Amino acid sequence: MQLALSTWQEIEAYLEHSTGIIIPIGSTEQHGPNGLIGTDAICPTRISAGIEEQADILIAPTINYGMAQHHMAFAGTVTLRPSTLIQLVTDVITSLQQHGFTHFYFINGHGGNIPPVTTAFCEIYHAAGKSVGPAPRCRLANWWRNDHITALAAELYGDAEGHHATVSEVALSYFAHPEAVKNVSMSPDIAPNGEIYDAADYRLKFPDGRIGSNPALATVADGERFYQLAVDALLADYKTFISGAS
Repeated sequence: MQLALSTWQEIEAYLEHSTGIIIPIGSTEQHGPNGLIGTDAICPTRISAGIEEQADILIAPTINYGMAQHHMAFAGTVTLRPSTLIQLVTDVITSLQQHGFTHFYFINGHGGNIPPVTTAFCEIYHAAGKSVGPAPRCRLANWWRNDHITALAAELYGDAEGHHATVSEVALSYFAHPEAVKNVSMSPDIAPNGEIYDAADYRLKFPDGRIGSNPALATVADGERFYQLAVDALLADYKTFISGAS
C-alpha cells in the first residue's frame, strides 16, 4: 500500500490495524561513469516496493535528496545541508505521528544520511521525553549492511565491490531500471581507495567518482539477487521492529 496512491480514508482504515510505516530515503548524487545519479534513492524505493508486494505495509514517498556535499564536484549531484535533512526527517515523523503512526522504519540507500537521520531520531526522542505518552519508535535500516548481501558481493566481485559506486548498488539500480543500463569502460578496472574530505578533495583523488570499485561488473541478474536478499532481510527486520521484540 502506497501512501501517495491512497486516500485519507484508506490511511485511517490502515491505522486501525497497523501504526507502522516504511519510509525509503536516499540521495541524488554521482555514482561513477556508469552508475545512475539516482542510485541511492532507486535502491530503497525498489526494495520497499518488493516488501509491499509481500505484506500489508504502508510505504511513504521516497525522500530522494540526502546529505551529499562530498559529491558536489560532480555534475548533477544535489545536496541538503545536514541541518535541513535533520529538520526534514523530524517534520515527516512528527506529521505522521499526529495521525497516529508510532513506528517509523527508514530504508536507507546512502551512507552520508546516517549521521543526520539518527540525529533527527535523537531530536524526536528528546521532544518525546518532555511530553506525556509513549515515544515514537524509529529505525534506520541501511539495505547494504546485511551479512548475506556482503557475502554475495564478496563472492561475485571480491575486492572490486569497493566503497562508492559499488558493484552491488549499481547492479540493484540496473535491476530496478534495466532500460537505463550503461556500458562504459573503466580505467583502471578497479578504482583506488582512500579517504576524502570535501568535494574538491574527492574530485582530485577520484576523478571518475568511484572509490575502490569496478561497477562495470554490474548486471541486472546480479541486481535481482541483491534485491531479493534485501527484501527478505528487511521485511523480517521490520516485523521484529513492529512487534517490539528489538
